Amino acid sequence: MHRSYIFLAEGFEEIEALTVVDVMRRAGMDVKTVAITSERVVTGAHGIPVTADLLFKEADFGGSEWLILPGGMPGSTNLAADEALCDLLKVHKGKIAAICAAPGVVLAPLGLLEGEEVTCYPGFDDACREGGAIVRDVPVMATRKLVTGNGPSAALRFALAIVANSMGDNVASQVGSGMLFYPKSMNFYF
Repeated sequence: MHRSYIFLAEGFEEIEALTVVDVMRRAGMDVKTVAITSERVVTGAHGIPVTADLLFKEADFGGSEWLILPGGMPGSTNLAADEALCDLLKVHKGKIAAICAAPGVVLAPLGLLEGEEVTCYPGFDDACREGGAIVRDVPVMATRKLVTGNGPSAALRFALAIVANSMGDNVASQVGSGMLFYPKSMNFYF
């Protein structure tokens, strides 16, 4: 299994980024956070500073398995404005995951959603459609090489879909069960 990378831009959605890192590491996957800024400390949309593992210029993306884009605003627009990241996404031969605004703001304008079934945060679905995607109203949409999520509440499902894609349903189920995630029941008891 190759290393995966999750990109942090100023204004990223913290729960979408950190949940993915946490779940992938629980599954034993090699994932690194990458700041697309000039400093390793990147502040999320809700004022939480996070220290990235690497700066973009320090990372070796050759042979990487996943390139992962958390959403959030202005995080997604900051990701989309980073030319080096966009160039990397266009030539990447592995898998891509994007959640919230990122499918519509980052991937669609790059032509990476053409013919793909995706989900995204409401309000960004038109951008996905304009990029040639088939938009589904579901929390997570997973295909062989693309996983998309619709927003913060889907972060755990999104992360588990990435794990399932790479390591199989059994591993994803074990990780989810260890976190007391019950995907068969969304009942809330008061």
